[in-house]
Amino acid sequence: MAKKARQRISYVLELDHSSSGGHRLGVNGLAVDRDNAILYSGGRDGVVCAWDLDLDLSGLSAPPSKPASTTFRASTQAHTHWINDIALVSHNTALVSASSDLTVKLWRPSTGDNEAHTIGQHADYVKCLATPSAGDWVASGGLDRKIYLWDLNGKGQSLEIDVKGEEIAEKGSVYALGVGRNILASGGPESIVRLWDPKTGQRVTKFVGHTSNIRSILVNEAGDTIMTSSSDQTIKVWSVTAGRCMYTFTMHNDSVWSLFSDDPDLGVFYSSDRSGFIVKTDTRGTVEMDEGLSVAVAQEHDGINKVVACGNYIWTATASSSINRWTGVDTGPNAQLPEPFNRLRSGSTTSKPRQVSAISTHESPKSEIPAHSILKMSHTSSFLSYREASESTLALPSLIKKNSEVVLEPVLAQIEPIHHLPEETIEGQNGLVKHKLLNDRRRVLTLDTAGDVLLWDLIRCEVIQRFGKRHLEDVEPEVNTREAVLSWCSIDTSSGNLTVVLEPHNCFDAEMYADELKLEEPIEFREDQRINLGRWILRYLFARLIDEEIRRDESYRHKLNDGVEKRLTATRIDPPISLPMPVIDTQGWNAAGSPAMTPKANGYNALATPGLGIGVATPAVHLPGGLDKAGTPPSSIEKRSLQASRQSGEDYFSSGISSADALYKTATTPAAAEPPPAEAPKSPAEPKEKDKDGSKSPSTPFGKKFRMGMSFGSKKTGRSASSNVEKPVVVEEKSEENKSDSSSNHDKEVDDNFRGAIQKIHNDYERQLVENSNQLVETKVTPSLPNETPVLKLPPGTKVIIQEETSGGSADVYCGTVMTVGVDADVIEEKGPMWLGEVLLMNTIPLKDPQKVSFVLHPWQDSLPSIATADGNNRLNANRMLRVKKILAYVAERIETPPEEPDPKALKPEEYLELYCNDRLLDNTMTLATLRAHVWKGGNDVVLYYKANGRKEILKESSKGEALAEAETAAVSTQPVAPGTAA
Repeated sequence: MAKKARQRISYVLELDHSSSGGHRLGVNGLAVDRDNAILYSGGRDGVVCAWDLDLDLSGLSAPPSKPASTTFRASTQAHTHWINDIALVSHNTALVSASSDLTVKLWRPSTGDNEAHTIGQHADYVKCLATPSAGDWVASGGLDRKIYLWDLNGKGQSLEIDVKGEEIAEKGSVYALGVGRNILASGGPESIVRLWDPKTGQRVTKFVGHTSNIRSILVNEAGDTIMTSSSDQTIKVWSVTAGRCMYTFTMHNDSVWSLFSDDPDLGVFYSSDRSGFIVKTDTRGTVEMDEGLSVAVAQEHDGINKVVACGNYIWTATASSSINRWTGVDTGPNAQLPEPFNRLRSGSTTSKPRQVSAISTHESPKSEIPAHSILKMSHTSSFLSYREASESTLALPSLIKKNSEVVLEPVLAQIEPIHHLPEETIEGQNGLVKHKLLNDRRRVLTLDTAGDVLLWDLIRCEVIQRFGKRHLEDVEPEVNTREAVLSWCSIDTSSGNLTVVLEPHNCFDAEMYADELKLEEPIEFREDQRINLGRWILRYLFARLIDEEIRRDESYRHKLNDGVEKRLTATRIDPPISLPMPVIDTQGWNAAGSPAMTPKANGYNALATPGLGIGVATPAVHLPGGLDKAGTPPSSIEKRSLQASRQSGEDYFSSGISSADALYKTATTPAAAEPPPAEAPKSPAEPKEKDKDGSKSPSTPFGKKFRMGMSFGSKKTGRSASSNVEKPVVVEEKSEENKSDSSSNHDKEVDDNFRGAIQKIHNDYERQLVENSNQLVETKVTPSLPNETPVLKLPPGTKVIIQEETSGGSADVYCGTVMTVGVDADVIEEKGPMWLGEVLLMNTIPLKDPQKVSFVLHPWQDSLPSIATADGNNRLNANRMLRVKKILAYVAERIETPPEEPDPKALKPEEYLELYCNDRLLDNTMTLATLRAHVWKGGNDVVLYYKANGRKEILKESSKGEALAEAETAAVSTQPVAPGTAA
């Protein structure tokens, strides 16, 4: 079975809705429905909006007596990334959008549908769209150097065109498309305009002339004229029949980003550039385009991504979330021009009678177009003659020709647009533009377009503090903490929302201590229990999915158990009517209190192992409800509960303090090279074999754990170093259990998706029936319990997205919310990854070696006994999450003789011992990773010093024999780090 591409989970936190509708980031696409007076916009926030314009765009009625007001009509969250282009199709009843999330989607607002549906997908960002005026398909082009034609009636892809750069393949990316009668034009970074046959996909011809990226393309209705704009600041007109460039417009002084025309012959068109200029050019009725008129209508503060016009109005889209509407300018034969320009225009001998626009029945009184708003169309235009003829009247300097002598006059006056302010602004909302993930990896600071700084909780998916309009860099020191937590997620604000991305290779790396949580309802945790952040958030993002899978599992097992009960009934004379179920005390946890709270399918709730200091010597777990019958092996549920307890508490048994050289020494020991004989796994109640030296009592918390797989001695005052016996490395029972559990699931081939995890569970059921056909099947759907993943009540609008890697980025394969994941169970089973199913339904996460930190322990100024071994080795390593108080407990056990009977009133080691690094007293809850990153700040072994604080007397030497042993140890030790050298 082919393995699926790597998949990841993303969730999007809800933003406050300050108003109804509107974009949160810049707008990239605009389209106008003339008949219904509706404006459509597509933004970088992935939203498509529809606006009621309250205007007569037909031009057949008089202008409104009062200013029209645009109102929000509808919107859809069509995409999860930038929308790069939109196009109206199907006689303006539907809208197609192209996005950087690699998809092409169709939205039919006229039918009341609130969702956009995917009609096609690229392998990279989709940059542009084009559709014929009367057709049932739409063309899309993208950075994957492909043009696709998609059928609008649901038939999918109808044609694929491979656009490859001739010299550099990557330059074949498609940034612009245009469609005419039986012709399709494309352009991009290659600076070449390519023409294609939309029926066959065959290349017709190409036009070479631009020197930079082609940004926009228009094709006339006849399909014989093509207009292109480019980043080289020019607009070119190409003749398909002549096969060459017919004219080059140079009225722009910056990259020309957008072209628009609703004239079938392209006689009137609008262009906009990176500097924000909106230019209207009219060449109707002219034989030579030089005789046309080009006017600077308005100027935006930002570059204009898209310009559209309809009736007497112009709309512009920029990097702002707002959309501006400008009043149009009449450039027809009745346009009011300055007298010198008017004389020259009317006296042209090459002009044909100018066509009168059909939409000019009712026009407002025209004002004269200022001379400083009239642009020079090209280097060959008669613009200089205009300036020359009007020099005395307009006082505009120019190049003046006198006979054959050229006199250079002062620089021409700066162009000024006709309009400086828009007629109306369609206000947008505020989106996120910047973020900073804090050291605890659970909170993030964001800055929005209004300048407001917010603090978010990534686990609870909500804003927890607002700082108003401040610099994000000024707020960060106020809320950041000194922690060192492994990266478990990445943050993305490119769509204006806060998106958290979970990758399977690291989303389970980060942990936090349970005693740091602030919970509404108290939960009993084990000592030093840790919470896995990735497992925690996934548990409640998909809580309703887990509920649905539990229901399906119960139904599936019910069918299996029906057969079992029939067989049992046939063998019994008087079968019981019902099966008694034990009453389980769930410690006050009510599953009905929250829709996100999902108990185990059979109501089982195991008690957590008390304390981490017990390790493998933990007594048998006594389960409530009489489940701990003698001689009964633990069920799969009990095993998983015990595994989870160990996983969250493996500070010292699996990854506790050990000698940094232990692994090396074990590997080089001849005995260690031979595999030990296989032994039957022991139950938790069976104590391990006692140490041969018998120097440690099982009552001491470190008597067992710190001696397994360690090559350093447990030297302390009065003990001979020869009593230390090196132990072989002991493999955790947890690993063996996981291995047996996982290997048993691979007897049958399963699907490589979420459903594969369910198939593994079903295979276990079948195996159980084969092995014992008369035993009822117990559930193996065992989601994490509240003491591992405390209950979260996530906002109902939190979006959940499953994405799949592609060559050009990531494509969405599922998009829903925390409230809909249960309804969409079938889709998630098909599209979701198997690792997600194993985490949610089996509570298993991928095994990974814990990261460790090496450190050296010294007594402060020799005030206390040393813990170094006989060879002077005091270099240790431990899990990066080990806390300072556990290091102090380790030190206390090495320098003191444990009492025969533990005193419950005795001081804890952290109460009478202190730990220092770089002359700084360390907090007892600080982890090794934190002190290495923020206190030690180095790459070598961390040097730590322990000392007493005077609350308890600790003897350095208690006998002469101890002093002699210390002297012998010092003589054979390697050179230790001198106290104080780390300061």
